Amino acid sequence: MSLAVVFSRALAGMEAPLVTVEVHLANGLPSFTIVGLPETAVREAKDRVRAAIQNAHFDFPNRRITVNLAPADLPKEGGRFDLPMAVGILAASGQIPQDRLPQYELAGELALTGALRPIAGALATTLGAKRVGRKFILPVLSAQEDALVDAANVPSADTLLAVCAHLTGRETLAPASRLDVLPRGQAPDLADVRGQHQGRRALEVAASGGHSLLMRGPPGTGKSMLAERLPGILPPMSEDEALTSAALHSLTASGFRPGCWRRRPFRTPHHTASAVALVGGGSQPRPGEISLATHGVLFLDELPEFDRKVLEVLREPLESGRITISRAARQVDFPASFQLVAAMNPCPCGYLGHYSGRCSCTSARVARYQRKISGPFLDRIDLVIEMPAVPALELTQACATEASATVAARVMQAREIQLSRQGKANALLSPAELDLSAGVDDEALSLLSNIVSQFGLSARGYFRTLKVARTLADLEAKNRIGLAHISEAVRYRRGTPQ
Repeated sequence: MSLAVVFSRALAGMEAPLVTVEVHLANGLPSFTIVGLPETAVREAKDRVRAAIQNAHFDFPNRRITVNLAPADLPKEGGRFDLPMAVGILAASGQIPQDRLPQYELAGELALTGALRPIAGALATTLGAKRVGRKFILPVLSAQEDALVDAANVPSADTLLAVCAHLTGRETLAPASRLDVLPRGQAPDLADVRGQHQGRRALEVAASGGHSLLMRGPPGTGKSMLAERLPGILPPMSEDEALTSAALHSLTASGFRPGCWRRRPFRTPHHTASAVALVGGGSQPRPGEISLATHGVLFLDELPEFDRKVLEVLREPLESGRITISRAARQVDFPASFQLVAAMNPCPCGYLGHYSGRCSCTSARVARYQRKISGPFLDRIDLVIEMPAVPALELTQACATEASATVAARVMQAREIQLSRQGKANALLSPAELDLSAGVDDEALSLLSNIVSQFGLSARGYFRTLKVARTLADLEAKNRIGLAHISEAVRYRRGTPQ
C-alpha cells in the first residue's frame, strides 16, 4: 500500500485531542508536503524526518509524499509529530508492516541522527491515550514522566530504529519505569518563626479550610517566612491532584521535575510579572503562574507593587478555580485552583505603626498606597491580619514553638472532617452548600447579621466570613458554629488585631 495511518495527539491547553497522521505516496516529481494547519516547527519536520530515516539506514522514498494531520482545523505545533510522520512514511513505502499501527499512538521529536528527544505535555498526552485503550510510544524521558499515571503502559524508545524494530516484532520496547523521586531537602519549619502568634494562628486556619490570606506589616516581621511554611502544613496531595499538577508543569518549557511529585507547588512571581505571565496566554496558550500553583500556594509578596490591572485578572480565578484563555484561533481552559497568600507593607516606607516611630508618610501617601489594591480584590480575601514588629525580647529569648508537623496534624484532622461532611474544603463551598454544612447557633447568626449591617459587609463577605467560622469550628471538632468562631472570623475579615 502507498497509504499509511498513524495515531498521535496534539495539545490544546490541558486536553490532548487525537490527531490522525495520514501518509500517502504518489507518483510524480519528488516532494514532501504537510497539510492540516501545521505551524513552523511542524512544517520544518520534513528535513528532520528525511535525515532521521536515512541515518537509521532506511530508504527515503523518492516519490510525491503528502502528510495530512487530521482534523484539518486543529492547529498543530512543536516537533511531536516527527516520529509518527517518519513511521507513516516507512509503513506507506512497505519498509515496516502496518498491522500493529492501530494499537499504538506515537509522539516524539527526531534528531537528525534518528534519536528521539522529549516533548512537552507528555502527561496530558498519555492521559488521553489511556482513556481509549491504546499504548503510547514516547521518547525515554517523556515516557518515564508519563509512567506516573497509574496502570499506564508507556513503551519507551530512544531511537527511530528501536520503534521500527518494535513494530516489526524483532524487539520489544520495555514499559517505562517511574522516575526516581529525589528528596529536595528538609522543608522550612514553623518552629523557626519566633513571635507572631496571630500570624501562626491565621496560617493554620488558612491551611485547614483552603482560605486566602493577606498579611500586612513592616519589613522583617516574618510575612515571607510564614508564607514559605504554608505548604509544609497542608494535607498531602491526592493522586489526582498530583497528576493534575504534574501535567500542568509538563506543558511548560522547563517541564515537570520528578523531585516535585506529590509536593504542593509554591509559586512566587515577582511584582514585575505581566498579566500573561500570571494567568497564562500566548499565541499557543500555555499555563501561567496561577495554573502552575494549582493545588498549591501562590504567594504575592509586595502586593501593592503589582500593577493594578495584573491583580484584577485574578478576581475571576479566585472565584471559579479556572481560567479561560481566548485567542483568535482557539480557546482553552486551565485549572487555577490555588490558595492565595499575599504580603504587603502598611505604607510606602513600610513603618507605619512601628514601635520605633520611623514612619514619615503623610496620610495622603498612605491612602494612595493602600488604594493600589481594589476593593473587589480585597473582598475575595478571607483572612486579613496585621503583623506587628516583634519586640527584641521575643527575638533574643529562646522559646518553644510548635513545629510544622504538630500543626499539620491538626490541619489534617480539620480537613478530614470537611471531606467527610461535604467532600471538599470549606473555601470551595458554594452558598447553597454552605447553608447545608454551616450549622450556626442562633446567637452566632444574630451576631453575624448585626456585623453585616454595622460594617456593610457584601454578600460575598458574609459567606466568606461564615466559611472561615466553619473552619474555626472544625479545628475544634465542633458540629455547630458558636459566638467565638464568628467573632474570630469577623476580626480576620476586618484585619483587626486579635
